[in-house]
Amino acid sequence: MSVPLFPFSAIVGQPQLKNALLLCAVDTTLGGVLIRGDKGTAKSTAARALTAVLPPVERIAGCAFNCLPGQPAEHCAVCRNDAKAISANVPFVTLPLGATEDRVLGTLDLQRALKGDQNALQPGLLAAAHRGILYIDEVNLLPDHLVDVLLDVAAMGVNSVQREGLSVSHPARFTLIGTMNLEEGDLRPQLLDRFGLMVEVVAPRDKKLRADVVRRRLAYEADPPAYAAQWSDEQDALRVRIAAAQTLLPQVVLSDALLDLISHLCCEFEVASLRADIVMHKTARAFAALDGRAQVTPDDVRAAAELVLPHRRRRKPFEQPGLDQDKLDDLMQQAMPPEQQEGNGQDQSDSPSDSNDQSGDGQQVFAAANVGDARQLKVDAPVNNVSTLAGRRSDTADATRGRMIRAVPDSNPASLAVGATLRSAVLRSAAEGTEEGTVLQLQTGDLHGKVKAGKTANLILFVVDASGSMAAQRRMEAVKGAVLALLTDVYQRRDQVAVIGFRGDKASLLLAPTRSVDLAEQGLRELPTGGRTPLPHALQLTLQTLEQSAGVAPPLLVLLSDGKGNVALESGGDPWRETLALAEQLAARGTPALVLDTETGYVRLGRAAQLAQALGAECMTLEELTADNLALTIRARMAQ
Repeated sequence: MSVPLFPFSAIVGQPQLKNALLLCAVDTTLGGVLIRGDKGTAKSTAARALTAVLPPVERIAGCAFNCLPGQPAEHCAVCRNDAKAISANVPFVTLPLGATEDRVLGTLDLQRALKGDQNALQPGLLAAAHRGILYIDEVNLLPDHLVDVLLDVAAMGVNSVQREGLSVSHPARFTLIGTMNLEEGDLRPQLLDRFGLMVEVVAPRDKKLRADVVRRRLAYEADPPAYAAQWSDEQDALRVRIAAAQTLLPQVVLSDALLDLISHLCCEFEVASLRADIVMHKTARAFAALDGRAQVTPDDVRAAAELVLPHRRRRKPFEQPGLDQDKLDDLMQQAMPPEQQEGNGQDQSDSPSDSNDQSGDGQQVFAAANVGDARQLKVDAPVNNVSTLAGRRSDTADATRGRMIRAVPDSNPASLAVGATLRSAVLRSAAEGTEEGTVLQLQTGDLHGKVKAGKTANLILFVVDASGSMAAQRRMEAVKGAVLALLTDVYQRRDQVAVIGFRGDKASLLLAPTRSVDLAEQGLRELPTGGRTPLPHALQLTLQTLEQSAGVAPPLLVLLSDGKGNVALESGGDPWRETLALAEQLAARGTPALVLDTETGYVRLGRAAQLAQALGAECMTLEELTADNLALTIRARMAQ
């Protein structure tokens, strides 16, 4: 007996999250919802709980494609036999992060292929999710090859499988629900735009609400069936409400004046994607239907904007998504007719001409912001047991490592793809008319090799001198601008970032290796300055950090200092000799490095250049420290 899910109606607070999930239930064409928030904020609980309140769907028993009765997929033998439809729960399919393309898309059905069926598809997860929900936990960690698959299917609503002579297509329309924690990095922009709605969730700060959450969770864990039974009436009422909203939705009307308002808001918030206008239109209508109304109001549009625009508006690098609520209030107020601005409560649709005039004033399309050309950082992956991560910067040195993404014909494969080899042999035998029961014979042409993920992420370790010699405002601003250029590239390449700062008498790991460059930028922005320069301590901590991160990702060291270390590791020691000795140890590890010399003035000691020589690194002066020059230097350095 399966354990009942935590009741959706019993979730404490989180009204925006619950509304977003219900809206996707009312209109399945919204594109799904992305749920962002800290760990332990009930993101997964809410997503899974939704299935228990969804009205059932009609389907044919035994259909692996979840065909709509009366509209069978081309290769669905079950639905073509005129079987009787039954009522079933809405499919809820979880896509594991480690799934292969064959598991997601589908692959050859060996049993049917042996009987001579050339288009024998064993359906994958996308077929199982058709007309239902595809759920991805930690969606921002999804490998690139699976992201590419999802983008193709989401765009067309059709899954096309091309494998070893197999060519099959079937409908694949689903509601995509993803959860993620920003500490692990952000999503690729293309996939982010595919999510119709986005919600930010945080744990309640009110102690009474937190206590209520704990009580309900403990009560559920003590006896799930009994707890679910306590909420059965609320669950049934919610299910009826969703079904009624689905029925009402086709009748809901959104006026031309409100459509103008939607376009106006998208332009004012500098949203480039036209998908935003379309999804806002659908979301506003779904809000009205969920509320039992056949007419969309300005409040519906405003609520839709809060879910549709935050993750689509054009942002500066590392600027957090979200909407300026004051700006949204002003735009909504300006778009209202004068009589509504005075608070007489008339519906906006009563004065479409006034609304149109307001939405036309000042409406302009904003050009794409130019945040600089982010050059590619490329770090050669060492051969000493470096695992393959989901990144897109460096080539993998060992082709036998990494995650398998597909199989290709190969007469002499380094790594044999057993399943694909057998499938090829089965297809060839069937085509040759081999009698059933004959022992399967493998030929050279049947052999297939594994193709594995060919890129690996990098660890970018920033070591920042925050001592008094670096405290001048102009120098810090120049350094920060250059580092932001690097962080922009890190964001696009999905690398890990760590930050070490040193001042006073010690160095500190300000940010442990993470994929969240927002946290890295925050750590640099809040870095205190002043005091002495413990440069040897910083290099010693750098060695320790790199040793602890060995085998995780190929590292790149970026050192920002003038080289004027004056705090020794040992009492009575020479800080400069210690610095050079530690630099030689880093060079012996083969760690690619770049030194950004921050020394200024007419008389310069040139310590940073000597340090760079000991590291075997390129050295750039503060005057050269522009985003373009920095990126070009790194590209040349990493290409060596």
